[in-house]
Parts: sequence; structure tokens; C-alpha cells
Amino acid sequence: MTATPSPSKSELLELVAALGTAQWQDFSASAARHGLTGVQAKLLAQLKGPVPMRGLAALLVCDASNVTGIVDRLEARGLVRREPDPSDRRVKNVVATDEGRETIRRVREEMRATHDALDSLDEEERAVLHGLLERLRTGLERRG
Repeated sequence: MTATPSPSKSELLELVAALGTAQWQDFSASAARHGLTGVQAKLLAQLKGPVPMRGLAALLVCDASNVTGIVDRLEARGLVRREPDPSDRRVKNVVATDEGRETIRRVREEMRATHDALDSLDEEERAVLHGLLERLRTGLERRG
């Protein structure tokens, strides 16, 4: 009996990219059902606490001027608010409102394709996958 060869890094990267693309499409479709673009929902998902506008630009990998427009639209809907930073009043932090937190919770909850795919794994497989993904994320964050 011959052992199956290990997948190449290229094959693994293709799978990770395909999963990322499918997850993003599912996330964006769920966001659209709530009247949000994928980028608006992504920004909302980053707000686990107050985040400076420049910090959001770095997280979204875009220009700060783009973040201003995104925040303007989310603020008009009552999903976020701007607050002065307590340590530097020139800096504006963006904070999710209760409605914003509830909206992004529902967006994530309604990602059917992603949930269905994860449901195909048993508890042990999910635990193994979680551990592997955490290791990869930690390694990438250290290099970033």
C-alpha cells in the first residue's frame, strides 16, 4: 500500500484561496440582505471596540479617504458613531452602536453556505481545523 503524497504548498494555497473567496461571497450576500456592501459589513465586523479611522484603513487595506465614506454611510444608518479619542481629541474613533453589533451578528449568523460547509465536519474535525487555522494566522500575523 503506497502512501498518498502530501499536498504541495501551491495546492494548499489554492484551497485556502478558494475557501476565502467562497466565504467572502457568502458574507457579502448575507450583508446585502441587510442593505450593506461587503466592505461596509467588513468594517462593521472589525469594531470589537473603538477603532481609529486610520486603524480601520489599515485593517481594510485601503486609503483613509475611502474609510471616511464607508463610515459616513454606516453612521447615517445608525450602525456606527464617531467619538473623539480620550487620549488625543484630534483622533476620531469609530464605535459600533447596539444596532450595528446586532446587524453584523445577524450577517454572520445568516451565512448559510459557510455554516453548511462547517456542519459537514464533526466536532473533532472542527477542533483540529481551528487549531491549524490559529497556527497559520499567528504565523502570518507575526510576519505582517
